[in-house]
Amino acid sequence: MESSEKRNNNDQVNSGSILSIRGSVIDARFPHRLPSINSELRSGENGEIVIEVLTHLNSMEIRGIALTPTRGLSRGSVVVDTGHTIRVPVGKHLVGRMFNVFGETIDGGDIIEDVEWRSIHQSPVPLVKRSASSEIFTTGIKAIDILSPLERGGKAGLFGGAGVGKTVLITEIIHNMVGIYEGISLFCGIGERCREAEELYREIKTAGVLDNTVMVFGQMNEPPGARFRVGHAALTMAEYFRDDAKQDVLLLIDNIFRFIQAGAEVSGLLGQLPSRVGYQPTLGTELSELEERICNTKTGAITSVQAVYVPADDFTDPSAVHTFTHLSASIVLSRKKASEGLYPAIDPLHSGSKMLMPHVVGKKHYSIAQEIRKTLANYEELKDIIAMLGLEELSQEDRGIVNRARRLERFLTQPFFTTEQFTGIKGRSVSLEDAIEGCERILNDDFFDFPENTLYMIGRADEAEKKKEKK
Repeated sequence: MESSEKRNNNDQVNSGSILSIRGSVIDARFPHRLPSINSELRSGENGEIVIEVLTHLNSMEIRGIALTPTRGLSRGSVVVDTGHTIRVPVGKHLVGRMFNVFGETIDGGDIIEDVEWRSIHQSPVPLVKRSASSEIFTTGIKAIDILSPLERGGKAGLFGGAGVGKTVLITEIIHNMVGIYEGISLFCGIGERCREAEELYREIKTAGVLDNTVMVFGQMNEPPGARFRVGHAALTMAEYFRDDAKQDVLLLIDNIFRFIQAGAEVSGLLGQLPSRVGYQPTLGTELSELEERICNTKTGAITSVQAVYVPADDFTDPSAVHTFTHLSASIVLSRKKASEGLYPAIDPLHSGSKMLMPHVVGKKHYSIAQEIRKTLANYEELKDIIAMLGLEELSQEDRGIVNRARRLERFLTQPFFTTEQFTGIKGRSVSLEDAIEGCERILNDDFFDFPENTLYMIGRADEAEKKKEKK
């Protein structure tokens, strides 16, 4: 008891003064004791300005990044070492609420009391404690489940430029998980618009999913330090549900590029020499610190779906290249598909999954997926000939490939529950068996003489027969 009182007194006296303020970067001097790396410092009149220690300059000076606006600070202002890192609340009381990077509620509801607080900086699960089994995580979305199946406890990336449907796809996955998935959905918004956060909150509430969801946001207007740490805060909350509550967690991150972008801003403010294309030299390390915490153990799994903005649709950009290396599935969204009205605008030839192996998904699923890819790839090659000479100049065999490919493209579209109000078409969730059966029937020419639009925006294949009968 005596030692804890002594420690508290020491914490109180361990204050310093600010030496310089450059944007969000703060240099401070601590004459008594140097705060540890990642320690949380407080300054301002009521301690409302939060600073995280990033580096030690010498035996008495630190350099930190402010996670809140630095308005009101000046040289000589007092800064206090809290003696701990930035912490967030964990526990079942979090479900149905919306938080910021500090674990404060931002949904206008009651303040959560009597909860455990944990550091946002946690070590990844050691390899010996991880589960080595491979299981499929079905989403109810045909194009994903057949051609890019997700892994339970794995990481899937949704790659695409602006406006091709990343956020819509993520909200649909949340919706579909409620009925078939008994775990917790945790949505982490990194550097996204406040409009999107507010709309998502209302959609999730309307869909009746809020009681199963935790939401954490570091919005676009917040300082780079807050956007840089909000992913770590969300993972600490997710790890509680996996390790303590022994539940599966679906972690949705929108957008992982904004995390990298926030890291680049922090790096630039710290005066580090930029690396390729102006990114921070520590890009790989920072991304790994976040991604390596997402895994499955014997008691539960964190399955992650991450939207990845691709700058100027350039997949050789370092942010996209580094993100690719961590993923077990890559879902690439194509602007060309979106312009043709083929939603979800998933490019089947560029998307892929490490789970698509005969010993994991089964021989039938694997062979049909390969046949779909082969048919669509042949169709891509024939498009130039069709554009120049017309469909009539193709051989009978090539015409059959074009017929099947165009019907497959339309069958892989799907009406979403989250877009019902815009399209007027009732949403569908399709089981993996029904999706495989539909593709198999198209490849066997069961729909050879069906109009193409009978297969457009449907769920199961037998809906095409009903559509044809109505006509």
